[in-house]
Amino acid sequence: KDHEQPNLGSQNRRIIEEFDGMDMGSNKNPYIYLTFDVGYEGGFTEKILDTLKENQVPAAFFITGQFIKTSPNILQRMIDENHIVGNHTINHISLPSSSEEKITSEMMGIHKEVYEKFNYEMKYMRPPSGEYSEKSLAVVQKLGYTTVMWSFAYEDWNEKQQPDIEQAKTKILKNLHNGEIMLLHGN
Repeated sequence: KDHEQPNLGSQNRRIIEEFDGMDMGSNKNPYIYLTFDVGYEGGFTEKILDTLKENQVPAAFFITGQFIKTSPNILQRMIDENHIVGNHTINHISLPSSSEEKITSEMMGIHKEVYEKFNYEMKYMRPPSGEYSEKSLAVVQKLGYTTVMWSFAYEDWNEKQQPDIEQAKTKILKNLHNGEIMLLHGN
């Protein structure tokens, strides 16, 4: 309310901070961090990139293996336009229910592919579906990544339940807060 930072829960904050992750920026500065999860190309990512470029706004895009396979030119454009490209695992797996070996394989598989094909080294990771545990955060940290969560998620992943444009804008604008890490999707 009133553009104040939300309470993300003391236990959540403790765990994220313990493993050097991030879920919100400083409440003293009027910055909003735009992040997009793009597991697949829904036909809108280039329009998003055009808008970001026109407005000179950098963003972070968390990608899966599917996105690399189907949209290498768009991924190259993200890199060329100085956006952050982050790791969202090869197959968008549930991290808490996965073994350390599986998490490592999923993360480093996409890491290696992006590095080899695009000469880009990813440093940030967003857990698929926002699911994490102390174990999974420890593995992410051990792999040299920073976990990035969010303080506002617009429910754009549910394509069948979208309001009209004005309602969507109102919802987003009413929830803006300093240090906001905004989660959006490319679909």
